[in-house]
Parts: sequence; structure tokens; C-alpha cells
Amino acid sequence: MTVDIWEGEVLAEWVDYNGHMNDAAYATVFSSSLDALMTRIGLDETGRTKHGYTIFTLEAHLKYLAEAHKGQTLRAHVALLDVDAKRMHLWFTLKNEQDEAVATSEQMVMGMDQTIGKPTPFPQEIYETILELPLFEKSQWPETANMPMGIRKGEQRS
Repeated sequence: MTVDIWEGEVLAEWVDYNGHMNDAAYATVFSSSLDALMTRIGLDETGRTKHGYTIFTLEAHLKYLAEAHKGQTLRAHVALLDVDAKRMHLWFTLKNEQDEAVATSEQMVMGMDQTIGKPTPFPQEIYETILELPLFEKSQWPETANMPMGIRKGEQRS
């Protein structure tokens, strides 16, 4: 139900003083995963020039689920939570070699006409390619999708 979109190794410069991949590196991986998705849907450098169109990230929510260490191979997968004429609500999952989720990134992105610097609908051929991506049914969204962040009152602290 997801598409493999990025694969790479935890680089030495991504490892922090705690001995594992730092938070900024996760953001870098998910940003690279969005770039890979753009390439997949036809908005690589050639496509952006052809259409005068790009994608901006409006919001991103990362969840750190497990540690990743230097040299470890990671893979990012993506699926749509929702889509309309000019936006994609995306769900990325970053997994380790044991196929365990180490992080997720929920992103809202918007298509932008580069000639006027404003949001506009996706070019038709791009939109048709987007619609080929796997789409979670609302009832099957990951449990933590679209969840607000905050301290839940009444929860026990460990």
C-alpha cells in the first residue's frame, strides 16, 4: 500500500553525541524522499522547467520511533492520505533493514506555479501520475496520522 521512494545509509555526519542519527538527519532524509517523489511524478528538474511548476512543503510532522545508527540501511516509503487539485497530504515511513519503522513524516505539500509564485492546480499529466500513487482509505489511515501534538492531560508519565 506504499511506494518505495528512497534508500540510503546513515552517514557518519548524521550521527550525534548520543551515538545515533540526529533529528536534523531524519528531516534531511524525508526532504530527500519528497524530492524523489517529485521525480517520480514528473517534477524533476526537467519537469519543473517544462511546466514552470514545483512543490512547496506547507507543514511536516515527524515522529521518531527507533534509533538508527551509522552505516545502517534505511528505506523510505510513501502513500497518499489525501489529494486534491493542488495539494497532497503524504505519509512517509522510514524503515530499517528489519522492516521496522524508525520514523514517520506526515507532510502537506502544495503545487506552485513558478512563473507567478502562487499555488495553482497540478499540471494535468502530473496530476494523473499522482493519482496512480497508493491512497489510504480514511478508515485505514495510520493510527498517528492527522494527530495533534501536545501533552495529553491525565496520561501517566513513565
